[in-house]
Order: sequence, then structure tokens, then C-alpha cells
Amino acid sequence: VLENVPMDPESRQLDLDSEEITENTRASYPISHMQNAVDGSVAGHPQDILFLTADAFGVLPPLSRLTTNQAIYHFLLGYTARVAGTEQGVTEPEATFSTCFSAPFLPLPPYVYAKMFRERVQQHEPRIWLVNTGWAGGPAGGGGRRISLPHTRATIHAALSGALDDVSHSMEPMFGLSVPTSCPGVPDEFLDARRQWADSALYNDQAAELARLMRKAFEQHASSVSPEVLAAAPPG
Repeated sequence: VLENVPMDPESRQLDLDSEEITENTRASYPISHMQNAVDGSVAGHPQDILFLTADAFGVLPPLSRLTTNQAIYHFLLGYTARVAGTEQGVTEPEATFSTCFSAPFLPLPPYVYAKMFRERVQQHEPRIWLVNTGWAGGPAGGGGRRISLPHTRATIHAALSGALDDVSHSMEPMFGLSVPTSCPGVPDEFLDARRQWADSALYNDQAAELARLMRKAFEQHASSVSPEVLAAAPPG
């Protein structure tokens, strides 16, 4: 199994930092290695739902709160991006859309899962967040930098704790997203994707292009959702 796998020559252990085969390394370990794992791996209904996206164009806010209709829109959209080194033939950021964030594994039509999702959200009223773990200040490979992991952790901890419930939010105009204007543990400018760019005009162009791609990708779902969900699309 370990044939041709990168090994550290001194320790003879797997070299998980090697880029010899891929930059996108995965590892797995038994759940017993996690001290705070819940026995049976079953919990109650969540108070918060996080949608994760890695925006390689560097234009989505690192954290935004979604309405129910926005959540259904982004659930069906399933946006993330491929970047160079993660897949063969990918040399620059490329938008990709995986319905329900799991398109290859859906045995039923997407609207079935969207209906189930809405029913549970309406019943249990969780907070729903879109979390961007991708790039800021520019696109991947084009001047952007990867979003700080400690900052991402801080925003998620704040969201889960309810610390963002009473802070003011601003409406981000390119995607229509509600973004907190402050968050414990991170500078205010981190929360504003546009402020991370040196050239706001370039940000506007890049954001407008991603918004166009989102609207185009969602056309396949347009006939199966309500007008309210369609209205949750990025303004165009």
C-alpha cells in the first residue's frame, strides 16, 4: 500500500508535507483518537449550520449569515472552486458547483433534498452561515492570500457561541449577503472582502464575474424552487 508514497528519509514516516504527488493531501485516523467525540456519533438537531466554500477568486466574505431562502439557494448551488495542484489540468482558479455540496452521491432529484432542508430549518430554526475558507485580497495565484485559519476559527467560534447575534451586520452588495461588521478575535477589515483588495475596481470585476457564474449554474434548478429562492441569487 505504501509503495511510491513519499517518506521522510530519516524517520521513515509518511511525509505529509510533500507535494510530490499532490498538494491536496488527505489523512484519516480512528474516531477513538478524538477526545471529545460523542459516543454513537449521534447528536440532536443543530443550532447552527455551516456551508463551507473555498472561494479561489477572493471575493466572498469570510463569514456571512444566510436567510432561509438564501440557504436553500446556496445549498442547491454548492459553489466552491478548483485551484492549480488539486486536480490534473487545472492551472488557474475555476468555479465548480456541486448540488447540495454532494452531487455525485444524490440518488434523488435535488429539489427533494431542498424540500427536506427547508422543512427542518423551519422546524428547528438554526442559524445558517456561509463560511469562505479560500482566498482574500485577490485570486489564488494572482496576488491573493489564503484566509487565515486562526481568523476562520475565531469567526466560527463566535457564530456558534451566539456572540454575533447582537452585532450589527452590513449588506454586501455583490452577492446580497449579510456580513457582521465586527467579531471577537479578528480585525474588522478581515470581515469585508472588498477592503482586502488593493484595487476595489478589480474586486468589483471579479465579484461580478463570480456572481454571473452563480446565476448561470443555478438555471438548472430555477423551475423547481419558489420565486423567493430565485430572488436570493446574487444581484445582477
